[in-house]
Amino acid sequence: MSKKSYILAINPGSTSTKVALFNKMEECIVSENVSHSSEEVGKYEKIYDQKDMRTAVIMKWLKEKGVSLNEIAAVVGRGGLLRPMPGGTYTVTPKMIEDLRIGYQGEHASNLGGIIANEIANKVDIPAMIVDPVAVDEMEDVARISGIPELNRVSLVHALNIKAVTRRVCAKKGLELDDSSFIVAHLGGGISISPILNGRILDVNNANEMGPFSPERAGGLPVGDVVKLAFSGKYNYKELKKKIIGKAGLVGYLGTNDGREVDKLIENGDEKAELIFKAMAYQIAKEIAGMSIALKGKVDAIILTGGLAYNERLQNWIKERVEFIAPVELVPGEDEMLALAQGAIRVIKEEEKAKIYENEVQM
Repeated sequence: MSKKSYILAINPGSTSTKVALFNKMEECIVSENVSHSSEEVGKYEKIYDQKDMRTAVIMKWLKEKGVSLNEIAAVVGRGGLLRPMPGGTYTVTPKMIEDLRIGYQGEHASNLGGIIANEIANKVDIPAMIVDPVAVDEMEDVARISGIPELNRVSLVHALNIKAVTRRVCAKKGLELDDSSFIVAHLGGGISISPILNGRILDVNNANEMGPFSPERAGGLPVGDVVKLAFSGKYNYKELKKKIIGKAGLVGYLGTNDGREVDKLIENGDEKAELIFKAMAYQIAKEIAGMSIALKGKVDAIILTGGLAYNERLQNWIKERVEFIAPVELVPGEDEMLALAQGAIRVIKEEEKAKIYENEVQM
């Protein structure tokens, strides 16, 4: 390959780092999920402290694949818990790195994405970018009101996949992104359901706190009973939070977060498993229908994506309740690496201009 032919994509997880090389035709040349042992990760007090270790692992991986940094046109990392910001592809800047370092909206492995991208890019003076982080906030002001003046509804959303599948469905249906309307249901360990108007995320349920219950999370709850539970003396703050996010949903009811395992239970005649899975589908459908009001009922398609979108039983239960709103498009899975590469490639090809963090957020 000629020089500057590759896009290097980096997606840090809690105990692994996904790395992939793409060409400018959006084809994946090679990818790998590089694991880090719990002992290795456990040496570091803060996530930021893992920066040098993970950078070295990626550099070693590139060497093993026989790829020189001089062959890379840009490095793109998963965006982290930054300040609320519009969607898009962003150039990594010093202020962004500082907010990623301190974990502006929380500590998460994805905060390392932009930091490591910048470390590697600086070695050969090429662009470092991030694309559509979970901090993307394009919500309408009316959607922020919670009902309690001290509390605002906030936007934390699976923006990377949601934006990517919206573009793919536009291409499939011959629609322009700037003249389209969708409801996207990202169905993973957490569930994000969003109305998308002309490429903008107008609202979101916030997968940690509201909306349908998911494989691991409780979703919206009867608030009075939650208050009683909080003051029951049975749980401290950390225990109750874990009960709501991590030990709730399918895990809480059925002891598994795997839709395939739930399918097996149902096939073996487990009536409770069928009721719980059907209830999750019901709540997902109800949230989709609720989000249709943000688009005043004018919806080009409802898109089901994420890992659970592979589950035919769940698909069918959702579709039978929401197809009256709009046709349902299935884009199962979550191809984050491709979405990262596509964001960088759009900038390289000048189809999109990279945004500057400091110009887009409130400091």
